[in-house]
Amino acid sequence: MDLPFLTIAAGMAGFAILFAIIKYVGVMRQDAGTEKMQDISRMVQEGAAAFLKAEYTWLAVFVAVVFVAIFMSSAEQGLGQDTAIAFVAGALASAAAGYFGMHTATRAAVRTTQAASKSLSDALNVSFSSGVVMGMSVVGLALLGVSVFTMLYAADFTSAGLEKVLGFSFGASSIALFSRVGGGIFTKAADVGADLVGKVEAGIPEDDPRNPGTIADNVGDNVGDVAGMGADLFESYVGSIVAAMTLGAFAYVGVNGMEGMVLLPIAVAALGILASVIGTFFVKAANEHALHAALFRGIVVASILVVAATFWLTVGGGITLPETLVGTGDHGMETGMALLIAVVSGLVIGVLIGKVTEYYTSTETKPVLNIAEQSQTGAATNIIHGLATGMESVAIPVLLICISIFLANYCAGVYGVALAAVGMLSTLGISLGVDAYGPVADNAGGLAEMAELPPEVRERTDALDAVGNTTAAIGKGFAIGSAALTALALFSAFCSRAGILAEGAGGEAGNLTLDINSVNVIIGLLLGGILPFLFSAMTMRAVGNAAVEMVNEVRRQFREIPGIMEGTTPPDAARCVKISTDGALKQMIVPGVIAIAAPLAVGFWSVQALGGLLAGALVTGVMMAIFMANAGGAWDNAKKLIEGGAHGGKGSDSHKAAVIGDTVGDPFKDTSGPSLNILVKLMTVVSLVFLPWFVG
Repeated sequence: MDLPFLTIAAGMAGFAILFAIIKYVGVMRQDAGTEKMQDISRMVQEGAAAFLKAEYTWLAVFVAVVFVAIFMSSAEQGLGQDTAIAFVAGALASAAAGYFGMHTATRAAVRTTQAASKSLSDALNVSFSSGVVMGMSVVGLALLGVSVFTMLYAADFTSAGLEKVLGFSFGASSIALFSRVGGGIFTKAADVGADLVGKVEAGIPEDDPRNPGTIADNVGDNVGDVAGMGADLFESYVGSIVAAMTLGAFAYVGVNGMEGMVLLPIAVAALGILASVIGTFFVKAANEHALHAALFRGIVVASILVVAATFWLTVGGGITLPETLVGTGDHGMETGMALLIAVVSGLVIGVLIGKVTEYYTSTETKPVLNIAEQSQTGAATNIIHGLATGMESVAIPVLLICISIFLANYCAGVYGVALAAVGMLSTLGISLGVDAYGPVADNAGGLAEMAELPPEVRERTDALDAVGNTTAAIGKGFAIGSAALTALALFSAFCSRAGILAEGAGGEAGNLTLDINSVNVIIGLLLGGILPFLFSAMTMRAVGNAAVEMVNEVRRQFREIPGIMEGTTPPDAARCVKISTDGALKQMIVPGVIAIAAPLAVGFWSVQALGGLLAGALVTGVMMAIFMANAGGAWDNAKKLIEGGAHGGKGSDSHKAAVIGDTVGDPFKDTSGPSLNILVKLMTVVSLVFLPWFVG
């Protein structure tokens, strides 16, 4: 007899939330340092809270409008009251996870700084615990929402009920896009302004307390790289699970074992939480050389445990499965083994994409060493080689994604592809923790500089930050890979649902088939292909516009406030925080609206064209995202390599060239690139949720 996996999933989600709270309490019990350190930290906390409050106020209006539109639609079309409630719950859960993670991170930074005055191991423990709060909050609230709404709407595991659960995914996607775009504009406007005027023009160090943009930069690290990244992966996590469950219901309706196919994704996710919790206990390092290995060890342990758990679920008979799989041909594999390979393909490919990203962005590998060397001849050659590195870095991750898709589809059809996405994200509790620890370590270093602590403290926080920079780049690669598989799974669900709705409306039975010779499909492909470019242009320009205001403000303060350069008069940091906040909120709206309006406009014209739009956006969006994320990460670490003493060190012409390259890369890796993940997924979710409108 099968175990009650829906109840187990809800219980495991509650366990994740409890673990996050325990970690939060543990972080808050740590020493917060001197009064000066706490005063500086308080400015960052207040700035981050003020930004999220303003951002969530705008988002509340958007959520209310969409809620009314869904609520007033026909329930027979898969929308109506139930979907509307799930939509609001998804938005609230995503916002809550982001806020709790950011709230913890802004308080953990000062405690990490103080812990670094004792030892590197203590500092790692505090910063990583803060990241785990973010990771466990995301997987806990996400899985709790999916499992509860499945109990409420789809206890019979039918596709009609699961279509209502899609509302939860739509709510999460909406918050994710605006959080990523808004947070990305904020953090990079502050970073670019602070670097260009502080480092290049004034010649003062990074995180110097005399720089008015320093506090805004630290605030941005939290609202962009903690809250924004959390919302991004929250949405991927929910989307992959719901897409796999929906495809299971579509493909195996009336088949003995259909319930098992619907439950398998949620069971893998639930056991993945337990594996992630166990993995956190293996993250320990005694010195800076063991930092990266310690973080990677935790992910590897969690991944091995997920494979073992999935083996029990599939091959070991933990869940009753169909005797044969749909759409796979005769490959001779048992059902359980085929599904196990699908999950493992996603899990392994996710780790491999991270390692490829590490190669292209690490300070110890050839691409970054080459960019740093080219900085000796100026900013132009730095930028040329950074762009080339980003372009080259697209090839291997896309090949790996193709391999995962091929294996998963060969073993278990399109359902297997969705299951691969679930596998890739099954260890999100710890992998997001590894990623979110980076901004905490970065802020800790800034606090050490601003509070004028002994050099050994900054050396320890810099060791954490250097590894955090690489883990952040790996996290972005992981997010892009998971976005590709999740979007493909959602796209498959879209085609399946379109076929069912068309049949109900008197059309032909079967999945929606896109004819490449069709004019509508070609137009859709081209329209979808240009959207990532248009979206990136808007978000890049938004950073540029906000950065201009920031640069002018920092220059004004250096010019007009007497004693600021001597350190006798404090800068007006609050003014810089307000400039970044206003710029982010004003300029996040249009890109966000495009992501929702484009599929709606094309869908009302032609469902075939809409299918082409989603396919075109998926191809160009994934490639653009990898290119921008890796180019930005390589530029950033080339700058850090020079700041460590290479090619003349800080203040040299090479350093100035590298800073300029890094300012170009900042919106690449932290605004436009990561936002493309959500653009691709959100358009697919919107198309899937509102598909009944288009067919009707």
